[in-house]
Amino acid sequence: MATELTASTPVRPDVAPIQRRTLRLLFGTQIVGGIGVTIGISVGALLAARVAGTALAGVAQSASVVGGALLAVPVTRIMNGHGRRPGLAVAYLAGAVGAVLVVLATVTGFVPLLFVGMLFFGGGTAANLQARYTAVDLAEPARRGRQLSLIVWATTIGAVAAPNFADLADHATTGWGLPPLAGPFAFSAVAFVLAAGVLLALLRPDPLLTARRLATPAAPVAAGAAAELPPPAEATSAPAEATSASARTARRGAGMRAAWRVVRGLPAARLGIVAVAVGHTVMVAVMSMTPVRLGESHGDADVLRVVGIVLSLHIAGMYALSPVVGWLTDRLGRRAVILVGVALLLAACAVAGTAGHHTPRLSIGLVLLGLGWSGTMVAGSTLLSESVPAAVRPSVQGFSDLTMGLAGAVAAAVSGFVMRAAGYPVLTLLAAVATVPLVALALRPVPAGAPDEEE
Repeated sequence: MATELTASTPVRPDVAPIQRRTLRLLFGTQIVGGIGVTIGISVGALLAARVAGTALAGVAQSASVVGGALLAVPVTRIMNGHGRRPGLAVAYLAGAVGAVLVVLATVTGFVPLLFVGMLFFGGGTAANLQARYTAVDLAEPARRGRQLSLIVWATTIGAVAAPNFADLADHATTGWGLPPLAGPFAFSAVAFVLAAGVLLALLRPDPLLTARRLATPAAPVAAGAAAELPPPAEATSAPAEATSASARTARRGAGMRAAWRVVRGLPAARLGIVAVAVGHTVMVAVMSMTPVRLGESHGDADVLRVVGIVLSLHIAGMYALSPVVGWLTDRLGRRAVILVGVALLLAACAVAGTAGHHTPRLSIGLVLLGLGWSGTMVAGSTLLSESVPAAVRPSVQGFSDLTMGLAGAVAAAVSGFVMRAAGYPVLTLLAAVATVPLVALALRPVPAGAPDEEE
């Protein structure tokens, strides 16, 4: 069926150069954006613990995750009405504003401002997540999984290096009169502004608007149109009632509730959303408290260096092998890779939870955590994107990011309290238990005729 789909929807010759240029541009901005996000996250828990206390460190990390989730809603609406370019730029600029507010909160010691800043800081994450969907707007159907994973992988270069820049950024801003740990957020603000400027200037023509124009050549897309009607080849991947619902959703503005009405009729789409959300929840819960765990056994003189190394290994696990994960997703199937990702998450919780203060073993656990996240993210995102009609794809993708962000935010908020009350091993145990619903859903028999990875 993949051969039929590829043959029936070839990429037009004039679109191929646009897609290549879009991928190159997204690849570059993902590097810059990855630096901006990760350099802040790598010290966020430590900074929050010093400004607001250990119990609230998880809440501060949660605010960043909530911000990324909530910003997915207006960013999706901007993309529906005006294309990917302004939506991505707005998300990055919101992240820059948040980084500046975090710096001001650190200088003044005003805790509420810290939480507001971390909320807006999540805009950087929202932009990075939406970029993976931007990469497939004009992609050939047979190459969507690989090109999505390519943009996920691009984050590796910036994200892996960023934690090791934290110490450099901290020392570089000492002469500015900034307190310890504020410097990395100042660098994040610069990175976000740079990424937004490049996208605004160079992401032309807009890939989403171009895809809509190609899908409905006889009817130009109005500025406020939500999405294009799905081409015949794509309409075959979803039930007729879902396609009809998607058309009605597009006319109503493709909001989150309307997108859910389409998703709930598609078992494969539901599995994709749950896979992304659960994988992200487990990763955030364990990763966000790992710097605090390392701070218990390392002094101020070297804690940033150790945190940088451990988180770099973790982020390498998240992104470095994503093209391989994408290839396996096409070869083994979406469900199989999702289950492999869950197995890696469980192994990560077991290794990290029993590591004690043995930093090398904790590092291995964090690498496994990143690999498990990659499996659920790439396979889940691919399954979701292929399971819904094009008319509602941007809104459903935004709904998935909203769900993922809110689920991760709950985990990040609770993690600080669990860490303080019961310790890191109990936190990893609870994170492992959170994978049970995903395993049950992935192993559930697929109804006859339901769209799935085999289609």
